[in-house]
Amino acid sequence: MAFKIISSAASTSSIFLLLVLLSIAYAEGQAQKSLPPVAEGLSWSFYSSSCPKLEAIVRNHLKKVFDSDVGQAAGLLRLHFHDCFVQGCDGSVLLDGSASGPGEQSDIPNLTLRAEAFKIINDLRALVHKTCGRVVSYADITAIAARDSVNLSGGPYYDIPLGRRDSLNFATTATVLANLPAPTSNATTILAELAKKNLDATDVVALSGGHTIGRGHCGSFTNWLYPTQDSTMDKTFAKNLKLTCPTTSCTNTPVLDIRSPNKFDNKYYVNLMNRQGLFTLDEDLYMDKTTKSIVTSFAINQSLFFEKFVLSMIKMGQFSVLTGTQGEIRANCSARNADSFKVWSVVDGDDQQEYGRRSEY
Repeated sequence: MAFKIISSAASTSSIFLLLVLLSIAYAEGQAQKSLPPVAEGLSWSFYSSSCPKLEAIVRNHLKKVFDSDVGQAAGLLRLHFHDCFVQGCDGSVLLDGSASGPGEQSDIPNLTLRAEAFKIINDLRALVHKTCGRVVSYADITAIAARDSVNLSGGPYYDIPLGRRDSLNFATTATVLANLPAPTSNATTILAELAKKNLDATDVVALSGGHTIGRGHCGSFTNWLYPTQDSTMDKTFAKNLKLTCPTTSCTNTPVLDIRSPNKFDNKYYVNLMNRQGLFTLDEDLYMDKTTKSIVTSFAINQSLFFEKFVLSMIKMGQFSVLTGTQGEIRANCSARNADSFKVWSVVDGDDQQEYGRRSEY
């Protein structure tokens, strides 16, 4: 009798364990189904053999950077955006100009990209290549750095498919201007433009949440203030902005998120609901009938914002990627391998002296 009881209990435990395992497997399967499809040539485990310590190297270095200056996180996230939106996530924004014309960095939308962000990417590349050899692209390092910038600032951690290769060419000025939304654009314009990149309204609102960290340049939003102040702006918010940006030519940089400027959270959307968004696009997202409910849902539910932000970042991070034998694995962030030159490394203590660096570093 005792044997039967024990046997029955064991059987019940086995069934319970099986159900748990099946539930976990089902949940993982559902999660995978909800993720955007992976572009051909990319993989969730691309460097598992060739550079298994890649993500740890990037993360450990960025922890040190952000301990010194957490504001650099926003610069790295923005760099990834500006790379992907123009001609795909291919590291082309890192290239210097040539005899054929100016590089993307010289174009108006990119003039405010942080020089320190470029330096950090180059430092990361030197560390990665010193450990693994030249097997990891700048495009992938930039994507990983953007993800870690979000996570180390308080946002979600998420896996990203890797295997991007670096472009041999930078985009023309016309291409840059056509593909980077101006901060004075309204929601209708942005929704129409980004729909061409297969981004829907939820994607647009979620990716705009990147404005929860970082700073804006006065010249990008003073159209709200001068010559006539927009009547919909929160009056106290507008008054403080005028103190920071007393003229349209002022070069000051107020924070994008007045509630938690250095923390990646959903307070950006709370700002929009209180009419305290910095750019025209920010505020118009709350005014537009297509996006208003999405802004409200993210302001109420941070977990929902994080979930949608992750999906949109994975989708954006696969724009027109180069894979396989396309492009190259660049040795110098600012030059094609054919044009590369040897100068000392920007990483302290690295005596390899085989990697180039940008002249303005």
